[in-house]
Amino acid sequence: MRRTLAFSLLCCTVAVPPALAQEQVAPVKVTVTDKSFDVGAGMFAYTEYELSGEPLAESLGLDLDILDPDQANQPTPFDFAAGIDTYEYSEEAMYAVNYASQLGPHLANGPVNAARGGTLADLGKRVITLAGAVGFSPDELQQNLYPLTFPFAKGMPEYGQSVDMTQVGSDAVDATTHSGEEKSLKTVVPAYYRDFKTLAWKSDAMDRVFTPTAAGGEMLKDVMWSQDFLGGMHVKSSDEEVSDVEDAKLDQDGTHALGVSSADGMNGMLLTEITWDKLRMLRDRFGYDGKTLGAKIGPQYDPKTNPVWFPERVSVDVAEKNGVNAVGDLKVVDGGSSLRDAWMMLWPLGEMYGFSDQRSANKNQNKAFLAVFDGDPFPAAPQANRGTDRSAYESADDPFSLTETLSNMTFKNLDALHYNTDLKTFVDSWSDGQMGDEVTTFDAAYAIVALDIYERAVDALPVGYASASSGDPLGTPEGKRATALIKAEADFIVNRLIGEDGLVADSFAAKTGASDKHSLGTQFAAIRGLSAAFVATGDETYRTAARKIYDAVETKMFDEAAGIFNPNPGKAFEVDAWTAGAVEGGLRALLQTLHNKEGEDDPHLTLANLTQRYTRWFHVAGRGLQLAEWLGDSGEHVVDGQEDGDANGNGINRPDMAGGEFGTAPVMAARIEIDPTK
Repeated sequence: MRRTLAFSLLCCTVAVPPALAQEQVAPVKVTVTDKSFDVGAGMFAYTEYELSGEPLAESLGLDLDILDPDQANQPTPFDFAAGIDTYEYSEEAMYAVNYASQLGPHLANGPVNAARGGTLADLGKRVITLAGAVGFSPDELQQNLYPLTFPFAKGMPEYGQSVDMTQVGSDAVDATTHSGEEKSLKTVVPAYYRDFKTLAWKSDAMDRVFTPTAAGGEMLKDVMWSQDFLGGMHVKSSDEEVSDVEDAKLDQDGTHALGVSSADGMNGMLLTEITWDKLRMLRDRFGYDGKTLGAKIGPQYDPKTNPVWFPERVSVDVAEKNGVNAVGDLKVVDGGSSLRDAWMMLWPLGEMYGFSDQRSANKNQNKAFLAVFDGDPFPAAPQANRGTDRSAYESADDPFSLTETLSNMTFKNLDALHYNTDLKTFVDSWSDGQMGDEVTTFDAAYAIVALDIYERAVDALPVGYASASSGDPLGTPEGKRATALIKAEADFIVNRLIGEDGLVADSFAAKTGASDKHSLGTQFAAIRGLSAAFVATGDETYRTAARKIYDAVETKMFDEAAGIFNPNPGKAFEVDAWTAGAVEGGLRALLQTLHNKEGEDDPHLTLANLTQRYTRWFHVAGRGLQLAEWLGDSGEHVVDGQEDGDANGNGINRPDMAGGEFGTAPVMAARIEIDPTK
């Protein structure tokens, strides 16, 4: 579904380079080596895809209105890869997991619906209310949605039953394929496009475990898209977006409704409802103090007196209620706290904080966001929680109060349980009251990213697509501490982890120092983290260091023959979802923040070179990871009489023909192998 962005990064508007030439590189072989969907890794990657999609293309000067999903590689391959493919793959994977997969407990059995009565009928009434808030007809919703409270850690995204291919519509499309062939296609609309009943994943291949990384990854995707969908209002009669919402009560005049359009607004409502339920579940069921699961988490939480955290793995006994999945017994499998869990929770909680913030001191808040949380359709925060004095905050069940409580806990835990004051860096683990002394660079770098978002949110600066914009922060104690931690971690990366060859070590141990391993994902995670540190602090040291890391990547990790990043040029290598997300995020940082400015002439850091690198990487690794392609929004179709499932010729089949006994959902694989020698 195409849309007009409610807001975008405007920090560095530049002209998009001329159309890229056809890729004159040797072919490579891509093989899926792990077809499972790792929810945390995949949703992390899809978030970096989203930010590197329309927001990136628009920030570089592209008029999004000229893009057409049926006209591949127009106006340039880069524009199409960013403005269509990465963005749409990100969105459709979110729906595949949230609405169809059945990879978790159903929203009807979550704590928020329980307060209404706990039946499917109660949830149905709520959906009607949400639809009314955005001027959307409930009859237009896809049938048999299966919204999740939280996802399990992993699943096999193959469908567990025959997909309904009954024809329910038809159309004709003039298309240009990815090979440049022009075609007139007679397309068919299958029943599964409008009815998700047959799109459930294999139930016997689900890892029925709660992990903070998976729950945080899904929440991150949901909140990012909620901000996009609900960042404006529209006229009910015409569905036309209001360009600038100046009054948070505009939706109460009978003429306007929430959301940038009725359809996008409806998705924003459902995703926000899912997030609200997840926040309640996190606070009430998954806090752990080393002995008890469900330990109390309050607004005045202090890890120095009684630490509570989200344990790494909790097995979930799936019960049935209302004929759908419900949470049964929970058992802690791994009770430690990990750095990856911490930053993967803090990032979405920071985004949700900025989205739902009702503090009176926040003069930058989007009026459309305020309207979402003014009591209708989502409850407002109590007056005590609208100030900046945290000591006065009280426990409450509205989205902002829940977010404030959980983000405070997660931020303080990141500081108290994972920041090693001797090493001056974040460490991987905290278990049995003991802090570890080993550092995984990838996670330390992304801790900077999460802290940057949290600092912006708590200091009332825009997050979401506008998270690089400037403004006057509130200067809260939490914001100041977050900034200090950002600087400390960035300094550690610059001073302790970058070797003489310019590459960043994958890890560090107190006893042995930096490792001699240098993965591709680590390099781009470091670039991403140092770029965030530069934006947060203005310290040019971090920008310079990130640029030098990329120079080293170009020199030592670029396969000229294959035209792609490769940690061992000329040899086969593996790419997992974490690496894919980091490369996407790092390339975006390079294109927006680190590329050559006036007076800089590094040939590796020109926009032309970076857009070529982005496009080729996505064509090989991005498409190689993508298991299936949903219909419509990226140019895929069911074509009458066509035997293969790749109408647009990009090498990715539509869901019902994407492998497995009955087909495969449009999500990414956990891992692929790229072999430039075959």
